[in-house]
Amino acid sequence: MVAARRSEKSAETEQALKHAARKLFAERGYLNTKITDITAAAGRAAGSFYNHFASKEELLQSLLKDLADESDNSAEDPAHTADFTDPESVRYHVAAYWNFGRKNWPVLRSVGQAALVNADFARIAARFATEQREEVADHLDGFTAAGLRLPGSAEVSLAMMFLSATGLLQAVEEGGLTLTDEQAVDALTSFVYRGLTGRDVD
Repeated sequence: MVAARRSEKSAETEQALKHAARKLFAERGYLNTKITDITAAAGRAAGSFYNHFASKEELLQSLLKDLADESDNSAEDPAHTADFTDPESVRYHVAAYWNFGRKNWPVLRSVGQAALVNADFARIAARFATEQREEVADHLDGFTAAGLRLPGSAEVSLAMMFLSATGLLQAVEEGGLTLTDEQAVDALTSFVYRGLTGRDVD
């Protein structure tokens, strides 16, 4: 009983630290947030941080793993289809990525900031981007049969798709553009679908 309660309390502390880190990363950025800021915001003793994470970098890696696990579950949605020759399939994935990015922007931005100063994180960020592309690589399989030609290789075409979505997301999140989520998804769907297929969305 005591061990179970201790384990539960440890899990609560870990979640509190993660929640505080996300909040502070959103407010002041990853590089400007210190471990003592995180423990103070979580209402925990400064030393408690090291019972869960060896460093701020390890905490960010844990947050990124949470994001990857969330992303993996999206393919189980019955509305999911795997055919980018269909504009509705493109729209579904654009909307899923947009909503995922809006929800998790503090972590995504923090990973980018960490990658600027940490070679290990640069590799982690690159691997995360590669895994995102690999998850939808088979969505281009029907292009040849449909008589469609991608603008570049499959990998390059998907990289451009994700980079355009991330760039627009950054502009909106950082105040450079004002768009509703619906407007952003509509614009990105048209842009990506036309870029991939050369066709307009009907």
